[in-house]
Amino acid sequence: TELMSVPEWIDQALALSTADDCVVLVEEQTEANLRWSGNSLTTNGQMHSRGLTVIAFAKVAGGTANGVGSGALTGTDDIESLVRAAEQAARMASASEDAMPLVEGPLVAESLTEQDFDAPAVHTSIEVFADFAPALGRAFDQARKDGQLLYGFAEHIVATTWLATSTGVRRRFVQPTGRAELNIKSPDMSRSAWVGQATTDFTDVDAAALYAEVATRHSWSENRVELPAGRYETLLPPSAVADLMI
Repeated sequence: TELMSVPEWIDQALALSTADDCVVLVEEQTEANLRWSGNSLTTNGQMHSRGLTVIAFAKVAGGTANGVGSGALTGTDDIESLVRAAEQAARMASASEDAMPLVEGPLVAESLTEQDFDAPAVHTSIEVFADFAPALGRAFDQARKDGQLLYGFAEHIVATTWLATSTGVRRRFVQPTGRAELNIKSPDMSRSAWVGQATTDFTDVDAAALYAEVATRHSWSENRVELPAGRYETLLPPSAVADLMI
């Protein structure tokens, strides 16, 4: 049973559904990460998870209602309970004002082949840091020489998502996401600066360049001016503005 593929699990969920319509989503995700503190690597590891979401649509008084069942997917035993939970939620819900018929689709999108949809999940591993990790170690050495402390983390996540509907739509999408964040502090913890970078595979992340940039930002805080409480114009780098907007 555990050797079933994700598309086979999806087919089983659709076959179990007794709702008027059904949407099935499966996301399989792997993550690798590094974390460091005080110029030393503290933890590293890999994680793997898989989740199933079932959206059931049912005819109720006044129109169509929907319900959702969502949880971890470890095997076939998880499928029926989530299908039934979605159906029960749909039948107990009120009609949705924005209900629309599901899109009628070919078995797979024009941009996919049957083999693409049936392909296994794409995974990441700690090997994604094969070049970044040694360079980070050299940044630690330079920080010690400069009398600075480095904190931060790097993570890489690859999520493969399958979508299937009772009306024949089939889609599969792979999303790689990575980021590195580096924080530098003075030994007395009175000053700090931050820099970060987004990436899809860490081949474009230069730990030495990140350290040089965060050290430059840190040097700006060497000059301190005491100001009374009030409103002041503040200039922020684009990455800090983006984080505040999020």
